[in-house]
Amino acid sequence: MTRHSRTHHFDALETRSPDEREAAIARDLPRQVANAQSLPGAAPALVDVEAGAVTSVAALADLPVIRKSDLVKRQGAGAPLGGLTALPLTGFAHVFQSPGPIYEPGGASHDWWRMGRFLHAAGIGRGDLVQNCFGYHLTPAGMMFENGARAVGATVLPAGTGQTDLQARAAHDLGVTAYAGTPDFLKVILDRAEAQGMELRITKAAVGGGALFPSLRAEYAERGIACLQCYATADLGNIAYESDAMEGMIVDEGVIVEIVTPGTGTPVAPGEVGEVVVTTLNPDYPLIRFATGDLSAVLPGISPCGRTNLRIKGWMGRADQTTKIKGMFVRPEQVADFVARHPEVTRARVVADREGEMDVMTLQVEAEGGDEAAFAASATDLLKLKARIEVLSPGSLPNDGLVIEDRRKYD
Repeated sequence: MTRHSRTHHFDALETRSPDEREAAIARDLPRQVANAQSLPGAAPALVDVEAGAVTSVAALADLPVIRKSDLVKRQGAGAPLGGLTALPLTGFAHVFQSPGPIYEPGGASHDWWRMGRFLHAAGIGRGDLVQNCFGYHLTPAGMMFENGARAVGATVLPAGTGQTDLQARAAHDLGVTAYAGTPDFLKVILDRAEAQGMELRITKAAVGGGALFPSLRAEYAERGIACLQCYATADLGNIAYESDAMEGMIVDEGVIVEIVTPGTGTPVAPGEVGEVVVTTLNPDYPLIRFATGDLSAVLPGISPCGRTNLRIKGWMGRADQTTKIKGMFVRPEQVADFVARHPEVTRARVVADREGEMDVMTLQVEAEGGDEAAFAASATDLLKLKARIEVLSPGSLPNDGLVIEDRRKYD
């Protein structure tokens, strides 16, 4: 049974009409592209773009994609933030280090990471005490959720990770009403409190940073806790979030999301699975077409909760499917180059398998006819390996976002 959200939303942006949202993008996006172009770390391919012409989501498709690996290279070659921020390092409230290492800036102004919108959708606000179990050391998740809690007027217990006994005791003693953290750690706290005979008052949970399995959500519901999840990254802040309608994830109002064929910047057809590419409207850190490496798909229609922005299906796997076959790395970009070389091909997929003790590579090609010999020659040229060719009728490959499928078993 679908539950419907409270009538009051976080702000008026959430219920804009399509025309209002498109008009706002037409106003704000050229300004953000120009902002990014002015930075010393801007990609050369972005510098030549006419910012004033980038007035829609469709227009973004002509711009280059930037990846996490690009951030690492640019940071390694120069300033700690890669010359990609509108403020100097000391102009930010915080700076964080994530694995790589890669450094991210953070602000302390109102809802800088836009997590408040998600916490509000999860029913958290003034009068709540939030036990924030995201990490506070080096990585930004703890501060991201604390900043969001301030935006909705909640009080925060900065609990961090681990120390389960102390966490359970604090939740009991203080009467904590809401949890923020990874999906599974809440169960650890609940079980420890139960084992020690301590009653807890947690009724709301805002989670991220890991998979929220339906069985775990159901267990929380049985314990009287409504648990919702968000999709956020250290670089971009909140990208999308669940409301209590629990139908997909609603894209945040401060970002623009595209779904593209993995390894490219080419948008997929509506409803197809592809890589999530995000443009943030945060003027302090204007990332344009940042490829997250995650797979998802657009969910048609609008949420029953009344929020009108685009919806995605949530996390559906990783887009970086780079696979080693016969000792050679095969990358999604190479498969995309094959499709681009043959106009008659609509989609293609590399399948890695084993026959005996040998790797075998098959290239499955969706096309109306076509020259198998030419396909094989292109595969050898672009993928650097000989491939068996299977020509399939258009629409035959599953809609799962896979460009490279590894079927090999090693057990």
